[in-house]
Amino acid sequence: MSTQNQIDYNRIAKAIEYIRSNFRLQPSLEEVAENIHLSPAHFQKIFTDWAGTSPKKFLQFISLEHAKNLLKEEKASLFDTAYETGLSSTSRLHDLFVKIEGMSPAEYKNGGKSLSIHYSFSESPFGTLLVASTEKGICYMAFEDDKNRALGNLKGKFPNASFSEKQDALQQNALSIFNKDWTKLNTIKLHLKGTDFQLKVWESLLKIPMGKLSTYGNQAEKIGSPKASRAVGTAIGSNPVAFLIPCHRVIQSTGHLGGYRWGSDRKQMIVGWESSQVYS
Repeated sequence: MSTQNQIDYNRIAKAIEYIRSNFRLQPSLEEVAENIHLSPAHFQKIFTDWAGTSPKKFLQFISLEHAKNLLKEEKASLFDTAYETGLSSTSRLHDLFVKIEGMSPAEYKNGGKSLSIHYSFSESPFGTLLVASTEKGICYMAFEDDKNRALGNLKGKFPNASFSEKQDALQQNALSIFNKDWTKLNTIKLHLKGTDFQLKVWESLLKIPMGKLSTYGNQAEKIGSPKASRAVGTAIGSNPVAFLIPCHRVIQSTGHLGGYRWGSDRKQMIVGWESSQVYS
């Protein structure tokens, strides 16, 4: 049986899809609420509780026009200006609190035979999460409604590691990033298997502020490899840690959000939710 958070997430996802599909008709609050079998008042409440803004405002945040405006800002190097003048901790959340350490060859040799991995399932604003950790940090995090498939994917990355279902302090701290009050957030440590190039790309993603967007080409330039857009895209697509490494903030140069390892609809919801935290 799903938790109430999961039920609300599914309702909101369905509502957003309905609004997007019928945007030209400008559906009313009553129409959207009826489509997901809620009263208008109840729908308005759960949506505002989740997103921190109205359904109409949220739709603006996931529009093509909004994405294009954000990309224009990045092209004008406003990121650099913002860093020089000092962004709020909200905008710089990932850059300030998430730190990456690469696994040594010995740690993932023979399918991670030397690794002891704890894992647990938790609810997030964007659905069920599988979170896994070694003694050094978070090694995997994925949105997945099917728990068996999620666990299978994790074990496929470290086939010879030892696994135990247990939520530890590392995982609890990582999950606190979904809170709207980050004053007590500790540094989130990631312990990741990846090439030097992949680690470099993943670290660059942490520098994209919340509520902002970037492109594959721009990320290639930022790591000093302007001709490696395709390789950067591959590294972004292989990101093993959902949300904490914000690959959802990288979109196509046209302004279209593009694909996402954990579903394009979920990517839209995350992008809109982050914008609502920054701009509402």
